[in-house]
Amino acid sequence: MTVPSIAPFRSAEQPALEVEDVSLAYGPIAAVSGVSLRVPRGAVVAIVGANGAGKTTLLKAICGLMPVASGRIRFEGRDITALPAHRRVTAGIALSPEGRQVFPDQSVADNLELGAYARGLSAQAMAAAMEEQFAFFPRLKERRNQAAVTLSGGEQQMLAISRALMAGPRLLLLDEPSLGLAPLIINDIFRAIARLRDGGMTILLVEQMANLALAIADTAYVLETGRVTLSGRGRDLLRDPQVRSAYLGAGH
Repeated sequence: MTVPSIAPFRSAEQPALEVEDVSLAYGPIAAVSGVSLRVPRGAVVAIVGANGAGKTTLLKAICGLMPVASGRIRFEGRDITALPAHRRVTAGIALSPEGRQVFPDQSVADNLELGAYARGLSAQAMAAAMEEQFAFFPRLKERRNQAAVTLSGGEQQMLAISRALMAGPRLLLLDEPSLGLAPLIINDIFRAIARLRDGGMTILLVEQMANLALAIADTAYVLETGRVTLSGRGRDLLRDPQVRSAYLGAGH
């Protein structure tokens, strides 16, 4: 898709995250090629694109679950390209993964405690951190002793986000938070993302539902077959006719 250039969102201060000319591969197969992006502090940045565009692969590289073939990743000015995944969590990066991936046989409370494992919290601090999440998603408090497998898809998504927040991140990575959810639940999840943004959380959001992602994003990147083909302010891209045709469908 060839689309006109739209001026990207700019921030004068050092960004929370910088991805510089990153390439990734599964064996001989290139998955991401020369991607660069910036995530300003306190902003929501969205990555949109079709299935197989490389969105999840890029998030895996940022959180340390996949090695970088070339390029650099910097978090708060520090080169973390070679930093192990567990060290990135303690540095301030947390992932809510695609498909939720909660621990099914563990209770809601146990899942939340596992999210905070790297922080080494005292019992009192752990309880306080958990209460913060229960205030954010009251439904989780009602189900705190239930096994995660018994939750609805929307409740599991809330749990996945809260589990990531229990790590105390300064950068939250959200991978397809709307996946497999009913429209009303999707709206609840995106309202929660907006509340996190309003509270100052820096968020990198991967999402196939481009209309929702672009509406909430300060800036966004369109990824096609592993390459950034367009970047700009989320609402500018939302209005772009070619982006609407390619990702939003005729009805939007």
